[in-house]
Amino acid sequence: MPGELGAARTPGGLPRHGLSARDLSALVRGEEDEATVGRLLAAEYSRRLLMLRALDAMRPADPALSGELPADGFDTAWSLLNRAQRNAPETVGELLMYPQTGMWLSLLLRRLRGTATIEAPLWTMTGHLSAVAAVAGFRAGLEFTITVPSRGGRVALPTMGCATLPPPVPAPGHWGTALVTAAAGRLRVGTGARSVLVPAAPGHDGPGWTALRRIGVGPAGRRLDLALDDLDPYRAYSGPVEPQRLTAGTASDWRETLEEAWALLLREMPGATATMRRGLFSLTPLPARERFRPHSVSAEDAFGGLMASSPDDPVQMAVTLVHEFRHTKLGGLLHLAPLQAPSGGDNDGSGDGSDSTGAGEDLFYAPWRNDPRPLGGMLQGLYAFLGVTAFWRGHRTAAGDDEALAHFEFALWRAQVWSALHQVRRDPRLTPLGRSFVESLHAQCAPWLDDPVPAGPRELAGAVALDHRARWQAHHLRPPEHAVDEAARGWARGAHLPPAGLAAEPRLVPDQAARWLDTAATIARHLLTAPADEPLKTAATVTGATEGDLLLAAGDPAGARAAFAAHLALEPGHGGAWAGLGRSLAAAGVEPAAADLLRRHPERARAVQSALLAGDGRAADPVRLAAWLARTP
Repeated sequence: MPGELGAARTPGGLPRHGLSARDLSALVRGEEDEATVGRLLAAEYSRRLLMLRALDAMRPADPALSGELPADGFDTAWSLLNRAQRNAPETVGELLMYPQTGMWLSLLLRRLRGTATIEAPLWTMTGHLSAVAAVAGFRAGLEFTITVPSRGGRVALPTMGCATLPPPVPAPGHWGTALVTAAAGRLRVGTGARSVLVPAAPGHDGPGWTALRRIGVGPAGRRLDLALDDLDPYRAYSGPVEPQRLTAGTASDWRETLEEAWALLLREMPGATATMRRGLFSLTPLPARERFRPHSVSAEDAFGGLMASSPDDPVQMAVTLVHEFRHTKLGGLLHLAPLQAPSGGDNDGSGDGSDSTGAGEDLFYAPWRNDPRPLGGMLQGLYAFLGVTAFWRGHRTAAGDDEALAHFEFALWRAQVWSALHQVRRDPRLTPLGRSFVESLHAQCAPWLDDPVPAGPRELAGAVALDHRARWQAHHLRPPEHAVDEAARGWARGAHLPPAGLAAEPRLVPDQAARWLDTAATIARHLLTAPADEPLKTAATVTGATEGDLLLAAGDPAGARAAFAAHLALEPGHGGAWAGLGRSLAAAGVEPAAADLLRRHPERARAVQSALLAGDGRAADPVRLAAWLARTP
């Protein structure tokens, strides 16, 4: 790579990054200090410089791949970036550490290696270096002219904003180019009549210029500053996207919610807020989701950034910050040392929001997901949700009218984390650090099992945790085929006992149709927070909720049983209906053997019923079938 960018050395050579045993212990416990996060940031900065070097080494040599950019555009951008670093290294460092810069570098390098498929033309991704260099050069006080990519007549300048060029306006999504010129301390995008002069205070909107918004919340000395990024093309983690400007009212709502969430965290988790202030840089807003089903995601390569749907309330926003910052910290640790031995599968490095299932790896039941997860995804989820559990554990005393919900969330997540810990605790693929990591999480969670929780929320949490697992098993576990066929034949001829082989270890076969496995938990949250006169009105809005689910929530297990049975007559493969049938039997206190079988091994009943239908086309009564399958050979 030409120039000096990334060439800084210590007297003994290139710097080496790492964490002390004390740092590691504190980080795993969630009790790290700002200095520890600073060491993670220093390592991330070195990593960004190495990624830039890798980009220089891998850049396409074919001039035709320059697209509409000048053939020497890559070298021009490198030169400008190097000049900027010499003039203002701290300013350039901040730009390189912006989460979206890291995401761009990661996506581009993976595309050049052939491990990522992205629709945008390759030249627009390599050309984004010119946009980065333009911002670096302008902030370093340099004068220059450089050609950058544009899309639909809009030019995004990372960490600054977006220029919309005057007409004629290209077709939406059309890629083109524009000149960026810095002179006399001002920045102009475009040329002649088709240009936009960036305001002298670039953080303010102006004619043709939309500035990146920033949010600062909290008192002096404990203030959280974030970019509310709805403009950067690399704010999404799948590939370049166009700007989607929030209205002023929506941006104000985000600011107000974040202000209240931060005040809550300052009161209840002051230690965590100190490190969040050091390591969180940007928030990409997403549209609101269904109540109690927020969506958030972070990525290892976008350290300090998160995407989040508009929260229901400040408490949910606080939980999201805790959750995603845990992913951020663990991503930084994984860049220094692995927690598992190398494998061909996915380590879920893009955080809990990733949809990859780690093809080729052993997969696990993750109580926070619809799909099975690889070991790396389990470790990410465990660390994040242990933080969520800690939040709810402390928040119970300050929850006010929502105290029952807080008790429920704490009881639910300590049970789910505990269950997941025991799945991975002895996994032979864990490195020594990975084993220490898991043991530390185990040691933190264990005492919480003895924390008193009122009977109502505790029992409700236990029921919905079992329901989630039952639904997951019904979708993703497959009993041995020969045993299923034998069981179908035995049922048809009136055998007294099912085959012993049906209890053998099932195969895990990911079912892409698995959806809404959290239905029971979501309904429970509605019931705990709805006005006393309309709990079922709000529960009925839950996507995925069936008539049986609602009758069960209404305290009518007999009606729920009939509804689930009717549902299975129409849709015999519905995993939620098999699990719900078991739960309704248990609630009614009838058919205990069938109830236990359907709550703990619904995959057996689902598979045998499917085999019966594939045979003579006659379905069994689901309760009688479950009771028969529950018999011990």
